[in-house]
Amino acid sequence: MEMTLLADQIERAFRGDSWHGPAVLEVLAGVTAEDAAAHPIAGAHSIWEIVLHMASGYALVLGRIQGDRIRLEEDQEWPSVQEVRDDLWHADLARLDQLNRQLVRAVGEFSPARLGDPLGSEFTAATQFLGAPQHDLYHAGQIVMLRKALARSRQQT
Repeated sequence: MEMTLLADQIERAFRGDSWHGPAVLEVLAGVTAEDAAAHPIAGAHSIWEIVLHMASGYALVLGRIQGDRIRLEEDQEWPSVQEVRDDLWHADLARLDQLNRQLVRAVGEFSPARLGDPLGSEFTAATQFLGAPQHDLYHAGQIVMLRKALARSRQQT
């Protein structure tokens, strides 16, 4: 498997220019801190919580590439929003963006000979690298639904 192809898929799922529909950054465009922290669907995570979770996922795989055998605790996998402020929201978006860039670069430089090797867990490097854009797009779909629910709740008030 060509590493640049894997890296490209991770980048497209996050930044766009793909056939599937909107990428992560596209569905996050225009989301305010207040909207990101809202819970328009009972029992569902907020957009901000999803962003923090996605960043945790990137950091997890990046750590595993560096040889760490990391497992996330629940509060690490799904961090909570500590305070709702625009500057904190934008900092978390910037962190997510930076982690995506790092993952794209790391995957592009990864040895194809190691794709079948376990990467810090029971999952192979290939499974985790293919899973990154799948994970992104799963959560992009959730964000779309949360934004629609938020818009509906505003129309009803």
